Amino acid sequence: MTENNTNINVDKIVKHWIETSEEDYQTMITLFNSKKYSWALFLGHISTEKLLKALYVKRFKKHAPLTHNLYRLAEQLDIKLADEYADWLDEITSFNINARYDDYKREFLTICTPEYTMSWIDKIKILRIWIEEML
Repeated sequence: MTENNTNINVDKIVKHWIETSEEDYQTMITLFNSKKYSWALFLGHISTEKLLKALYVKRFKKHAPLTHNLYRLAEQLDIKLADEYADWLDEITSFNINARYDDYKREFLTICTPEYTMSWIDKIKILRIWIEEML
């Protein structure tokens, strides 16, 4: 997305973010079922980020900021954020870094057990529902 916010098609951009978020969410489930747990959590981060960006575009009628920090996006949206959700957004943001960069990836792989991953997938589901209700 570009920084140019002149005459943007808000509905089209929001629809794009929502649709690609759902695709990424489904890919997260597929990756989990394939036992690719760290990548499943990475996609969980991406799918959550896209929903927050859809909400940002809908609310402010301009392109979402170029950030992957979920907590920061929620802050910029001025959403009433329970401490638990704030903590979850912070932790889910770390999945973006931990799954992508080799120096973090090895340690992250040992943490990403099926139980750990499913626990976070459950939290991602809750957050997605919460964000979708605001859309």
